[in-house]
Amino acid sequence: MTYIENWEDFAKAAEQLFIENPSQARFCTKYRHCDGKLVIKMTDDKVCLKYRTDQAQDVKKLEKLNNVLMRHMTSK
Repeated sequence: MTYIENWEDFAKAAEQLFIENPSQARFCTKYRHCDGKLVIKMTDDKVCLKYRTDQAQDVKKLEKLNNVLMRHMTSK
């Protein structure tokens, strides 16, 4: 399980993972205040995608990804 370094690559891969198997896909976020790190994980038990950041501006990107995934969830 390795971390994807580029946000755009992670967002595209996470969206594709959800589209391929929406009933099994899970999206999880974890923030550790002592480290100042945000970890975002998307998995379907076969493939696990992770992204780690310490930049506050990436929270806006996370909101956009969350909105995209919610749109996919409600359109089915």
